[in-house]
Amino acid sequence: MPTAVVNFCSIVLFLGMIRIIFILSVTIIFGFSENEKWEPVLVPEKKAGLINSAREIEVFQHGIKKEWGYNKPQTDTFIVIHPDSPKKNTPLYVVLHSAGHDVFSAVKCTKQVGNHDIYHSPPSFYALYVDCRANKGDWWWGGMHARDANLKKQNSGVSIRPVEKRVIDTVKWVTDNYDIDPNRVYLSGNSMGGSGALGIGLRHGNIFAAIKANVPAGIEHADQRMSFSDFKKSENLNLPDPPITLNYSGQNDGWSFGHDRFVKAMNERKYPLYFYWGAFGHANNHERILKVNDLINSFDWINVRKNQAYPVFTNASCNSKLPWPDNLKDKKSGQLNAFFRWRSISDTEKVFKISLFMISSDQLKTEFRIPEKATADVSLRRLQRIKFNEGDSVKWSFGKVDGETIIGSDEIFTVKNLNLTSTPQTLSINK
Repeated sequence: MPTAVVNFCSIVLFLGMIRIIFILSVTIIFGFSENEKWEPVLVPEKKAGLINSAREIEVFQHGIKKEWGYNKPQTDTFIVIHPDSPKKNTPLYVVLHSAGHDVFSAVKCTKQVGNHDIYHSPPSFYALYVDCRANKGDWWWGGMHARDANLKKQNSGVSIRPVEKRVIDTVKWVTDNYDIDPNRVYLSGNSMGGSGALGIGLRHGNIFAAIKANVPAGIEHADQRMSFSDFKKSENLNLPDPPITLNYSGQNDGWSFGHDRFVKAMNERKYPLYFYWGAFGHANNHERILKVNDLINSFDWINVRKNQAYPVFTNASCNSKLPWPDNLKDKKSGQLNAFFRWRSISDTEKVFKISLFMISSDQLKTEFRIPEKATADVSLRRLQRIKFNEGDSVKWSFGKVDGETIIGSDEIFTVKNLNLTSTPQTLSINK
């Protein structure tokens, strides 16, 4: 065979191999192929210098899934930090960074106490850090804040945006690929990430046990995705019971506007909310915030379990008066539901029992005055075995009082005006 022909054939073969390699690379990195499994790829060269501890750290890059709905290919990064001492069924701590950070700088913050403390995962947990800065317009809050007016209309409504689908699928992938307890997955976020924690987390009570938002940059994301302004539309969403939600915001923080609407909606929907505020601005240093409101870390949110029922406290007599929307210059610190606690006792198909009480001043040292007693409406969510339908008649007792409740259209058991004190009393329900 002539040399020229051999060379030509070699070139064709070489180009063919290049094409195959390119197609495989695109498939792996960008996830174009509908038949290929979405599989993040380790990039160990990017982990150097990110943390100071001896905990193992892994950096992954990946492309997109077609069902996420992105208009064009993109590459994203997430980081997994292992617990300091591996064990079975380890909890997972998920972090959404602020607009001023990316996934790498967020992880680097954990080198120093006081530097965005919400980013610091418990040492015994797995930690997942997700990125939303690499690709323009791909931010957690979906452009729902008024300061992002150009994106507001595009990203409004109840439909989940591509970035939200990416976050949820990333959490699922990490949960499936590590020895993680699926009932102990927690979502946290700061500023824009706090807005994302509310907007993404509230929709996904099937994923997250609890969520915590540090000075969320607006509540519009949650307002839209949960359809807080349109109750009928929200009923059609058929959402799981939401995670227990913690939120701390400064009334003197320009990003915090709208919290009056947020609190009103959470209360009316019988959603679980622990809310703390004070004149600490858009702060991220816990030591500094605690000088203004020392309750922000008082509730043990990272021991809430997704497979256990919880009570929702609404209309409580011990709640502080909100400074939103008209008294933002008021420097008083305040709280909603900060002193209520519970302990699960039993959850069967016919009987449910839970101990309800208020934390005492002996148990919690705080600048706030903890009342000896308070009244609150109590609803039950995440019931594991006992189920209610509209019209069911349910007998209940609480200490020395008892009654009967007819289940409404929301199919949630609620008893009004319970008197709670630091002495635990059992709320018993017989269907």
